[in-house]
Order: sequence, then structure tokens, then C-alpha cells
Amino acid sequence: MTLRRLLIAPLAAAILGAATPASAYIAINGLVVQDDGQGNMFVAYQGLSGDPAFWCAVGDYVLNFRDMPSGTRIYRTSEPPRRQGQGISFSLSPENAASRTGLAVMTDGPKGSISTTTAFALCPVRYPFGFRSGLGFFF
Repeated sequence: MTLRRLLIAPLAAAILGAATPASAYIAINGLVVQDDGQGNMFVAYQGLSGDPAFWCAVGDYVLNFRDMPSGTRIYRTSEPPRRQGQGISFSLSPENAASRTGLAVMTDGPKGSISTTTAFALCPVRYPFGFRSGLGFFF
């Protein structure tokens, strides 16, 4: 690890930590997941992001932070389509589930839901030194 990374990482963590609520989780793709403690989660809008990015964030949170089983269903509770500049609400309960996920995926589960594994699979592939997309590597 380079000296530059050693110096930048604590600074970035301090800046991001100061800008998020105490009960927030910063997902692998940089989006912030807020949990109300009742199984309801909100992923805030933070720039140009499509619905898959929001599902990625909540999938990462449920699978890796809450350490829930990979088959756990996540329900979207805010009806698609998402308006520009708005976040998306999710829940672990089917109550108030939206009529659809907002994704073009084939699932066999309940309406408005996908499994935690499917949500996490929407995250960008991580390489040792950054994210890779069709446009190249991002650090």
C-alpha cells in the first residue's frame, strides 16, 4: 500500500463519517444506507445512480453488515419509477411492498422483491485497485 493511500484513507473516512448519520452504512458502491432499526432501510440519492445501484447498496448492507442469509428477501417500499434526486426505501417485510422492483430482472419471489444475493450481484465488480466498468477502471 502506498504512502498516499495510507494518508488519504483516514481523511476520507473522517469526511464521510462526519456527513452521515450514526446509524448509516456506506455501501461498497459509496451509497449510504440508513436503517431505522425496524427492518426498514433508506438509500439516499448521491448523484447519478440508477435503480441497480440502490439495490446494490441495500444488498451489501443486508448481506455483509447485518450478516443475514443470502436468501433473505428485500422489498422495495417506494413505488417505481424513482423521481430524479430522490432515494429509494426498502424493507425486510412484505408489508407496503411496491408493485415491482424497478429492475429488469426475472425473479420467482414475491412482487417488489429480490433476494439479498441478487441485489448484491448488481454491485460493480471490484478489482484490487478499483472498480471496473465498460468504460475502464475507476479508483
